[in-house]
Amino acid sequence: MRHPHLTAALAAAAVAALAGPAAAGTPGPGTPGPGTTGPGTAVQSPEPEIGAPAQDPTVRVKRGTSKGTGRLTPISGTDRLVAPLGVDPACPAKLEIGMRSDARNPLYADMSIELDQPLTASRLMLSSYLPPGYELGAKLLVAVPPATPKGQYGLRLKAGQEELAVPISVVDVGELDNGGNLALRRPVTASSQHTNANYPPCSVVDGDRSSNGWAGGNGWNDATSRKWPDTLDIALGEPRQISRVDLYTLDTERYPASSVGLRDWDVQARVDGQWRTVAQVRGNTAGMVRSDFTPVTTDAVRISALASNGANDYSRIIEIEVHS
Repeated sequence: MRHPHLTAALAAAAVAALAGPAAAGTPGPGTPGPGTTGPGTAVQSPEPEIGAPAQDPTVRVKRGTSKGTGRLTPISGTDRLVAPLGVDPACPAKLEIGMRSDARNPLYADMSIELDQPLTASRLMLSSYLPPGYELGAKLLVAVPPATPKGQYGLRLKAGQEELAVPISVVDVGELDNGGNLALRRPVTASSQHTNANYPPCSVVDGDRSSNGWAGGNGWNDATSRKWPDTLDIALGEPRQISRVDLYTLDTERYPASSVGLRDWDVQARVDGQWRTVAQVRGNTAGMVRSDFTPVTTDAVRISALASNGANDYSRIIEIEVHS
C-alpha cells in the first residue's frame, strides 16, 4: 500500500510541475529592463532571455472531485474542428484536448491521439500522473498539407477504455464562417519577428483574442526593440469595403497592456496600390482598441506600430480583426 504522505507529495509535485507559469499561460523570466504599473511595481519584459528555452503555455491541470467510477475520460474543447487550407504552416488549426481521472487512487495515465491522413498532429500521446478527480489539458495543433483534398476527416482520442471522436472539416479559407471578421486566417506579412519564442505573425488572424498563449504561438512580437515603425500587413484576398479595425495587444495580469502593450499606431488601408492612413491611436493603455473610420475599399490592411508602453518597446499584438 502506498504511504498517504508519499501519495500527497507525488500529487503536489505533479500539480506544481503542470500548473507552473507554462500551464497558467505565462512565459518564463524575461530580459532585464522592466516597465512599471505604478509606484514601486515592476513588470518584467515578456520576451524570454537570449538563449533561454521557451516554455510551453499549452498544458494545464485542473483540480476536481473524483466520482469514483474508475474511468479515464478523454476530453475535447469542441465537438467539431474546422481546418482551413492554404494558411501559414506556423499557424495550424488548434483545439483543446485532455483527459479526466475519476479513479479512486492516483495513476499514471496515457491518452493516444489518432488522426486521418494526410493530416498531422503536434502530438500523438498525452501522458501524466493524475490524482483522483484531476483533469489534464493540452493544446493540439492539426496541420493540413497544401495538397489535402477538401472534405471530412477524423480525430480519435483514446484513454483507458474510452474513445472520443472529433470530426474535422477541411475547407478553403474563403469558406470559413468568419463572423464578419474579414481578416480571419488571411495571409499576414510582418516587418520582423522575434526569434526567442513562438511569435508567428499569422497568429494575429487566428481568431484567438486571448493573451494566455503568449510566447506559445498566439501573438506577434517584432525583433527590433526601440526601432519604429513595425508593420503587420493583412491581405484580404480581394477588394473589400471596410470601416472598422479592432486591435488586441498583450494584456494579462502579469503583463498588463498599460506596461507592455502597444501604445501608438496607425491603421492603414491599401487603395490603388498606395497605403492610406484611415485611423490613428495614440496613448493607448487598454488591451483592446476599436478604430472606426469612413468606409474605404481596400485589398489589404496595415498596422503601423509607432510605440509601446514599457522599457523594452517592442510591438506586441495578439489579434487584429477587420470589419465592413
